[in-house]
Amino acid sequence: MTTATVNYHVKSNDVQTFHFDVDGVVGNLISPELVSVKVRVTDIRKKTCSVNFDEDGIIFINSPTQVNAFDESEAWASEYESELTVILQQQIEAKEVIVFDHTVRIDDPNATRRPARNAHNDYSEGGVAKRLVDIIGAQRAREFQQGHFGFVNIWRPVEYKIPSSPLGFICPRSMQVDDWMNIELEYPDRKGQILGVAENKAHKWFYQSEMTPEEAIIFNIYDNHGRPHLAHSALDMEGDTTATKPRKSIETRTLVRY
Repeated sequence: MTTATVNYHVKSNDVQTFHFDVDGVVGNLISPELVSVKVRVTDIRKKTCSVNFDEDGIIFINSPTQVNAFDESEAWASEYESELTVILQQQIEAKEVIVFDHTVRIDDPNATRRPARNAHNDYSEGGVAKRLVDIIGAQRAREFQQGHFGFVNIWRPVEYKIPSSPLGFICPRSMQVDDWMNIELEYPDRKGQILGVAENKAHKWFYQSEMTPEEAIIFNIYDNHGRPHLAHSALDMEGDTTATKPRKSIETRTLVRY
């Protein structure tokens, strides 16, 4: 095991909100109260244990992409989305895949999207219901809700091996219901709601070290049949200060039907 610093949310009677692009400045973020905590982290690359999607809501895969550059033009999006569709069909038996968001993150003070350094899950129950309708409309949303659907993210390094701030996760079996809390999101043009995580000494954090662009993580955000969802955050590892290049990654959000 090694040690990392993570930021937990703080329980409060007041509404807690992330404000994005404040004063019209892209990337300008005001956060709710967070507390920095040192945690022990297991590197599953060095462990004989493994995780699987049905029981743990996450898998680490070797899956090279043919896309060489994830630039702002998004000319690569169609090819990459086709790749991801096949991956999700093969890895988690998705029958239908709808890709609805790509986020390229660069761990640089001047980047508009940096790694998220707060323990969270991307959607609350209310956030799921709203996002589902936003993506496919009310009628199709009802059809999805009658069957088995979920929100699933795919994350991979970009350009080179991750030098610092890897993506870490809390083992779902070490979470308690009371650890979760609703956190509001306010953008200039829309609102949303995620789940924040409060500190709990029982949390078991894990990650995979030295991930390359040929590797990816598939992890569950929501499943209407109860598959575990993952609290996650960038981890500031002991020794990260020796990195000479910023961490670059792409996170893709998908809606899947099983």
